[in-house]
Amino acid sequence: MEGSLVDSGRERVERGNKVGYVKRGIGKKKKQLHRRLRKPDMTASNTLQRLFHSCTQAFKGAGTVPSPQDVQRLRQILDNMKAEDVGLNKDLQFFKSGNVGKENQRVTYTTVYKCDKFSLCIFFIPEGGIIPLHNHPGMTVFSKLLLGLMHIKSYDWVQPQISNDNLIQQPSQLRLAKLKADKVFTSSCDTSVLYPTSGGNIHEFKAITPCAVLDVIGPPYSKQDGRDCSYYKDHPSTVFPKERIGEGKEENDKDYSYAWLEEIEMPENSEMDGIEYLGPTPF
Repeated sequence: MEGSLVDSGRERVERGNKVGYVKRGIGKKKKQLHRRLRKPDMTASNTLQRLFHSCTQAFKGAGTVPSPQDVQRLRQILDNMKAEDVGLNKDLQFFKSGNVGKENQRVTYTTVYKCDKFSLCIFFIPEGGIIPLHNHPGMTVFSKLLLGLMHIKSYDWVQPQISNDNLIQQPSQLRLAKLKADKVFTSSCDTSVLYPTSGGNIHEFKAITPCAVLDVIGPPYSKQDGRDCSYYKDHPSTVFPKERIGEGKEENDKDYSYAWLEEIEMPENSEMDGIEYLGPTPF
Protein backbone atom coordinates (compact mmCIF):
# COMPACT_ATOMS: atom_id res chain seq x y z
CA MET A 1 0.00 0.00 0.00
CA GLU A 2 2.73 2.41 0.83
CA GLY A 3 4.53 1.96 -2.44
CA SER A 4 8.24 1.94 -1.89
CA LEU A 5 7.88 0.55 1.63
CA VAL A 6 6.11 -2.65 0.69
CA ASP A 7 7.01 -5.42 -1.71
CA SER A 8 4.03 -5.43 -4.07
CA GLY A 9 4.31 -9.20 -4.38
CA ARG A 10 3.20 -10.01 -0.84
CA GLU A 11 -0.14 -10.93 0.68
CA ARG A 12 -1.12 -10.92 4.33
CA VAL A 13 -2.07 -14.24 5.91
CA GLU A 14 -3.20 -14.53 9.50
CA ARG A 15 -2.15 -17.43 11.71
CA GLY A 16 -3.83 -16.95 15.06
CA ASN A 17 -2.86 -13.48 16.24
CA LYS A 18 0.28 -13.33 14.10
CA VAL A 19 0.66 -11.81 10.67
CA GLY A 20 2.60 -13.64 7.99
CA TYR A 21 3.25 -13.06 4.31
CA VAL A 22 3.16 -15.09 1.11
CA LYS A 23 4.38 -14.07 -2.31
CA ARG A 24 1.18 -12.89 -3.91
CA GLY A 25 -0.73 -9.62 -4.17
CA ILE A 26 -1.61 -7.67 -1.01
CA GLY A 27 -5.07 -7.97 0.54
CA LYS A 28 -8.36 -9.35 -0.68
CA LYS A 29 -8.58 -10.66 -4.27
CA LYS A 30 -4.81 -10.17 -4.46
CA LYS A 31 -5.39 -6.51 -5.16
CA GLN A 32 -2.28 -4.42 -5.63
CA LEU A 33 -2.73 -1.22 -3.66
CA HIS A 34 0.16 0.62 -5.21
CA ARG A 35 2.16 0.70 -8.36
CA ARG A 36 5.68 -0.66 -8.53
CA LEU A 37 8.42 1.86 -8.02
CA ARG A 38 12.16 1.52 -7.97
CA LYS A 39 13.51 0.42 -4.61
CA PRO A 40 14.39 3.56 -2.61
CA ASP A 41 17.69 4.38 -1.01
CA MET A 42 17.60 2.41 2.25
CA THR A 43 19.95 4.76 4.07
CA ALA A 44 18.24 5.87 7.26
CA SER A 45 17.10 9.48 7.11
CA ASN A 46 18.68 11.79 9.64
CA THR A 47 15.23 12.74 10.92
CA LEU A 48 14.15 9.13 11.39
CA GLN A 49 17.42 8.36 13.16
CA ARG A 50 16.98 11.33 15.50
CA LEU A 51 13.41 10.24 16.23
CA PHE A 52 14.52 6.70 17.09
CA HIS A 53 17.35 7.78 19.38
CA SER A 54 15.14 10.35 21.12
CA CYS A 55 12.53 7.64 21.71
CA THR A 56 15.13 5.39 23.36
CA GLN A 57 15.83 8.23 25.80
CA ALA A 58 12.25 9.39 26.34
CA PHE A 59 10.38 6.14 26.96
CA LYS A 60 11.32 4.36 30.19
CA GLY A 61 8.74 1.56 30.14
CA ALA A 62 5.33 0.77 31.63
CA GLY A 63 3.93 3.16 34.21
CA THR A 64 6.03 6.11 33.07
CA VAL A 65 5.41 9.22 30.97
CA PRO A 66 8.12 11.09 29.04
CA SER A 67 9.34 14.27 30.72
CA PRO A 68 8.16 17.64 29.37
CA GLN A 69 11.63 18.15 27.87
CA ASP A 70 11.46 14.79 26.08
CA VAL A 71 7.94 15.53 24.86
CA GLN A 72 9.06 18.85 23.42
CA ARG A 73 12.06 17.27 21.70
CA LEU A 74 9.98 14.49 20.14
CA ARG A 75 7.33 16.95 18.98
CA GLN A 76 9.93 19.12 17.30
CA ILE A 77 11.39 16.15 15.45
CA LEU A 78 7.99 14.86 14.34
CA ASP A 79 6.78 18.32 13.31
CA ASN A 80 9.65 18.41 10.82
CA MET A 81 9.18 14.87 9.54
CA LYS A 82 8.23 14.37 5.92
CA ALA A 83 6.71 11.41 4.13
CA GLU A 84 10.03 10.87 2.36
CA ASP A 85 11.72 10.17 5.71
CA VAL A 86 9.91 6.82 5.79
CA GLY A 87 10.04 6.15 2.05
CA LEU A 88 6.64 7.57 1.09
CA ASN A 89 5.73 9.72 -1.88
CA LYS A 90 2.50 11.65 -2.36
CA ASP A 91 2.49 10.66 -6.04
CA LEU A 92 1.93 6.98 -5.19
CA GLN A 93 -1.33 5.61 -6.53
CA PHE A 94 -2.70 4.96 -3.03
CA PHE A 95 -2.68 8.67 -2.21
CA LYS A 96 -4.71 9.60 -5.29
CA SER A 97 -8.28 10.57 -4.39
CA GLY A 98 -11.23 8.83 -5.98
CA ASN A 99 -10.55 5.24 -4.93
CA VAL A 100 -13.26 5.21 -2.25
CA GLY A 101 -15.49 2.14 -2.23
CA LYS A 102 -13.23 0.06 -4.45
CA GLU A 103 -13.08 -3.54 -3.18
CA ASN A 104 -13.63 -2.51 0.45
CA GLN A 105 -10.18 -1.14 1.07
CA ARG A 106 -9.21 -1.53 4.70
CA VAL A 107 -6.79 0.28 6.95
CA THR A 108 -3.27 -1.08 6.67
CA TYR A 109 -0.39 -0.66 9.10
CA THR A 110 3.32 -1.32 9.06
CA THR A 111 5.69 -1.41 12.02
CA VAL A 112 8.88 0.58 11.55
CA TYR A 113 10.27 -0.50 14.92
CA LYS A 114 8.97 -2.09 18.11
CA CYS A 115 10.40 -2.97 21.52
CA ASP A 116 8.87 -3.32 24.99
CA LYS A 117 9.23 0.44 25.63
CA PHE A 118 7.94 2.02 22.42
CA SER A 119 6.89 1.40 18.84
CA LEU A 120 6.93 3.35 15.58
CA CYS A 121 3.99 2.47 13.31
CA ILE A 122 2.56 3.92 10.12
CA PHE A 123 -1.16 3.61 9.41
CA PHE A 124 -2.49 3.88 5.84
CA ILE A 125 -6.15 4.89 5.80
CA PRO A 126 -7.93 4.87 2.42
CA GLU A 127 -10.30 7.65 1.45
CA GLY A 128 -13.41 7.27 3.59
CA GLY A 129 -11.65 4.78 5.86
CA ILE A 130 -12.07 4.86 9.65
CA ILE A 131 -10.09 3.81 12.70
CA PRO A 132 -12.99 3.61 15.18
CA LEU A 133 -13.07 5.31 18.58
CA HIS A 134 -10.55 3.47 20.77
CA ASN A 135 -8.33 4.05 23.80
CA HIS A 136 -4.63 3.88 24.68
CA PRO A 137 -4.44 2.57 28.27
CA GLY A 138 -1.32 3.67 30.11
CA MET A 139 0.25 5.04 26.94
CA THR A 140 1.73 8.25 25.62
CA VAL A 141 1.12 8.60 21.88
CA PHE A 142 2.54 11.07 19.36
CA SER A 143 0.63 11.22 16.06
CA LYS A 144 2.04 12.92 12.99
CA LEU A 145 -0.07 13.10 9.83
CA LEU A 146 2.43 12.62 7.00
CA LEU A 147 0.05 12.80 4.05
CA GLY A 148 -3.63 13.48 3.51
CA LEU A 149 -6.60 15.20 5.12
CA MET A 150 -8.04 13.61 8.25
CA HIS A 151 -10.86 14.28 10.70
CA ILE A 152 -9.97 13.44 14.30
CA LYS A 153 -12.34 13.25 17.24
CA SER A 154 -10.91 12.65 20.70
CA TYR A 155 -12.07 12.45 24.30
CA ASP A 156 -10.71 12.24 27.84
CA TRP A 157 -12.55 10.67 30.74
CA VAL A 158 -14.06 13.03 33.27
CA GLN A 159 -12.22 12.20 36.49
CA PRO A 160 -13.18 10.73 38.84
CA GLN A 161 -16.00 8.63 37.45
CA ILE A 162 -19.44 10.04 38.10
CA SER A 163 -21.55 8.31 40.73
CA ASN A 164 -25.11 8.72 41.93
CA ASP A 165 -23.86 11.15 44.57
CA ASN A 166 -22.59 13.57 41.93
CA LEU A 167 -24.61 16.30 40.27
CA ILE A 168 -25.07 14.17 37.17
CA GLN A 169 -26.32 10.63 37.39
CA GLN A 170 -24.38 8.23 35.21
CA PRO A 171 -26.52 6.10 32.90
CA SER A 172 -25.95 2.37 33.12
CA GLN A 173 -22.99 1.06 31.10
CA LEU A 174 -21.94 4.59 30.14
CA ARG A 175 -19.15 6.86 31.33
CA LEU A 176 -18.84 10.60 30.89
CA ALA A 177 -16.02 11.96 28.72
CA LYS A 178 -14.97 15.45 27.69
CA LEU A 179 -14.44 16.27 24.02
CA LYS A 180 -10.85 17.37 23.35
CA ALA A 181 -10.79 17.64 19.55
CA ASP A 182 -13.31 17.42 16.73
CA LYS A 183 -11.78 18.88 13.60
CA VAL A 184 -9.95 18.31 10.34
CA PHE A 185 -6.15 18.08 10.28
CA THR A 186 -3.71 18.41 7.39
CA SER A 187 -0.14 17.17 7.02
CA SER A 188 1.09 20.68 7.81
CA CYS A 189 -0.44 20.58 11.29
CA ASP A 190 1.59 20.12 14.46
CA THR A 191 2.08 16.71 16.03
CA SER A 192 -0.67 15.75 18.47
CA VAL A 193 0.24 14.20 21.82
CA LEU A 194 -2.04 12.19 24.06
CA TYR A 195 -1.21 10.99 27.55
CA PRO A 196 -2.59 8.15 29.72
CA THR A 197 -5.27 10.41 31.24
CA SER A 198 -5.25 13.57 29.12
CA GLY A 199 -4.75 15.02 25.66
CA GLY A 200 -7.49 12.96 24.01
CA ASN A 201 -6.56 9.39 25.02
CA ILE A 202 -9.66 8.04 23.29
CA HIS A 203 -9.72 8.99 19.63
CA GLU A 204 -11.13 8.21 16.19
CA PHE A 205 -9.59 8.79 12.73
CA LYS A 206 -11.65 9.39 9.56
CA ALA A 207 -9.76 9.86 6.30
CA ILE A 208 -11.20 12.57 4.07
CA THR A 209 -8.49 11.80 1.52
CA PRO A 210 -6.07 8.84 1.57
CA CYS A 211 -3.85 9.33 4.63
CA ALA A 212 -0.62 8.13 6.16
CA VAL A 213 -0.11 8.79 9.87
CA LEU A 214 2.97 7.98 11.91
CA ASP A 215 2.28 6.94 15.51
CA VAL A 216 4.96 6.85 18.21
CA ILE A 217 3.50 4.78 21.05
CA GLY A 218 5.10 4.22 24.43
CA PRO A 219 4.73 1.66 25.77
CA PRO A 220 3.05 -0.35 22.96
CA TYR A 221 -0.21 -2.24 23.27
CA SER A 222 0.25 -5.46 25.23
CA LYS A 223 -2.69 -7.60 26.30
CA GLN A 224 -0.36 -9.58 28.53
CA ASP A 225 0.64 -6.42 30.41
CA GLY A 226 -2.92 -5.07 30.68
CA ARG A 227 -2.69 -2.60 27.80
CA ASP A 228 -5.38 -4.00 25.54
CA CYS A 229 -7.38 -1.82 23.15
CA SER A 230 -11.03 -1.06 23.96
CA TYR A 231 -13.57 0.40 21.54
CA TYR A 232 -16.36 2.87 22.22
CA LYS A 233 -19.51 4.41 20.83
CA ASP A 234 -20.18 7.99 21.79
CA HIS A 235 -23.60 9.34 22.77
CA PRO A 236 -23.65 13.15 22.83
CA SER A 237 -24.62 14.59 26.20
CA THR A 238 -26.56 17.80 26.61
CA VAL A 239 -25.95 17.68 30.36
CA PHE A 240 -23.34 20.11 31.62
CA PRO A 241 -21.61 19.48 34.94
CA LYS A 242 -22.10 22.73 36.81
CA GLU A 243 -19.20 21.87 39.02
CA ARG A 244 -15.98 20.24 37.84
CA ILE A 245 -15.73 16.89 39.52
CA GLY A 246 -12.55 16.66 41.54
CA GLU A 247 -11.13 19.81 39.95
CA GLY A 248 -13.30 22.62 41.22
CA LYS A 249 -15.18 25.01 38.99
CA GLU A 250 -13.55 26.30 35.82
CA GLU A 251 -14.49 29.51 34.09
CA ASN A 252 -14.20 28.05 30.60
CA ASP A 253 -16.11 24.84 31.32
CA LYS A 254 -19.02 26.05 29.24
CA ASP A 255 -16.78 25.86 26.18
CA TYR A 256 -16.39 22.09 26.47
CA SER A 257 -18.68 19.42 25.07
CA TYR A 258 -19.38 16.13 26.78
CA ALA A 259 -20.50 12.69 25.68
CA TRP A 260 -21.40 9.39 27.26
CA LEU A 261 -19.06 6.66 26.01
CA GLU A 262 -20.25 3.09 25.77
CA GLU A 263 -17.67 0.32 25.54
CA ILE A 264 -18.47 -2.01 22.64
CA GLU A 265 -17.09 -5.11 21.00
CA MET A 266 -14.40 -4.62 18.39
CA PRO A 267 -16.18 -3.19 15.31
CA GLU A 268 -15.86 -5.05 12.03
CA ASN A 269 -14.34 -1.98 10.40
CA SER A 270 -11.52 -1.97 12.96
CA GLU A 271 -9.79 -4.95 11.36
CA MET A 272 -6.49 -3.99 9.71
CA ASP A 273 -4.06 -5.59 7.30
CA GLY A 274 -0.47 -5.80 8.55
CA ILE A 275 2.31 -5.45 6.00
CA GLU A 276 6.06 -5.57 6.21
CA TYR A 277 8.09 -2.38 6.50
CA LEU A 278 10.84 -2.18 3.89
CA GLY A 279 11.66 1.51 4.15
CA PRO A 280 14.70 3.32 5.52
CA THR A 281 15.83 1.88 8.83
CA PRO A 282 15.61 4.10 11.94
CA PHE A 283 19.10 3.21 13.20
